[in-house]
Amino acid sequence: MPGDAVLPEEIVWQGKFITAKRRGKWEYVGRARGIRAAVILAIDDEDYVVLVEQYRVPLGARCIELPAGLVGDHDAGEDVTLAAGRELEEETGYRAARIDVIGEFYSSPGMVSESYTLVRASGLTQISRGGGVDGEDITVHRVPLSGLVAFIAERRANGDAIDGKLLMLLGPEILRG
Repeated sequence: MPGDAVLPEEIVWQGKFITAKRRGKWEYVGRARGIRAAVILAIDDEDYVVLVEQYRVPLGARCIELPAGLVGDHDAGEDVTLAAGRELEEETGYRAARIDVIGEFYSSPGMVSESYTLVRASGLTQISRGGGVDGEDITVHRVPLSGLVAFIAERRANGDAIDGKLLMLLGPEILRG
């Protein structure tokens, strides 16, 4: 264990959703108030994946992502699968008959202490157009898994950012070269 790991953690700044921290020479951020995130892998019965596109201020660009949302931002004891189902419906307009937890993952462990719970949504039924809440301006994309590489290449060529979590869907193509 590195020497900095035994030093006390100090809060440098805290906002409504994130906390900037320092421990020795390390500076990093985490979610405030015990808020967590759920990321939803939603693939329908026809092997189409449901993706979202939204403008991300930190990137200065629209980003292609898996649907995701906060767990516990309104109710500290919220169940991750209930939050994931709610977020899937709000963002995409799809309701899942089943949501299974895949596991906890870390997106950028050298800079962010936040983890997210990856869930798989199945038995999808479209109940609305989606688009999010509170001015999220989310565009929903239903993309065939067989055409995902081309879709992402096209979006990247258009200047869109691509969320690294999509690598799990691109893995076989990347490994084949």
